Amino acid sequence: MVTLLGISGSLRKGSLNTALLDAAAALPADGYRMETAGIHGIPLYDGDLEEAEGIPAAVTALKEKIIAADGVILFTPEYNNGIPGVFKNAIDWLSRPSSDMARVFGGKAFALVGASPGTFGTLLSQNAWLSVLHTLGCRTFSQKRLMVSRAHTLFDGEGKLTDEATAKRLGDLLAAFAKFAGK
Repeated sequence: MVTLLGISGSLRKGSLNTALLDAAAALPADGYRMETAGIHGIPLYDGDLEEAEGIPAAVTALKEKIIAADGVILFTPEYNNGIPGVFKNAIDWLSRPSSDMARVFGGKAFALVGASPGTFGTLLSQNAWLSVLHTLGCRTFSQKRLMVSRAHTLFDGEGKLTDEATAKRLGDLLAAFAKFAGK
């Protein structure tokens, strides 16, 4: 059984990306299981803090989840046409110490998904992630990407995905990514 880990890159309680991650976790899974994680509790990266106190517990816990997964899906928002600072900060912490980078990221399958109220989904954020994932040594899944535009119209008041076409696209991506990650 392939294990996929979805990580929401938003701290916001009403995040569209967390809602999309929750929708992914609720879909029927064939041949894989889906786990979820977030980036809450990860402080701003500071080399002095790392030297004085080591790696924060929230970072270590997320690292272990990534290591245990066959594939990781970044559910990324897009802020000002780029990667959200809090999400990039979390990945920066996860790459510390640099001697640990290969164990966490090296050869690991990664996919990109994102939801936005805008018309381009998270196209620019996802494109910006590609160079980061390449630098970390990840195997980037390029068969499918999911950029959900006008996402605020696709969820109900409780954050449940109500759009069947988006749910199908999400399910298709998860199934294809699970095959890729299981190789």
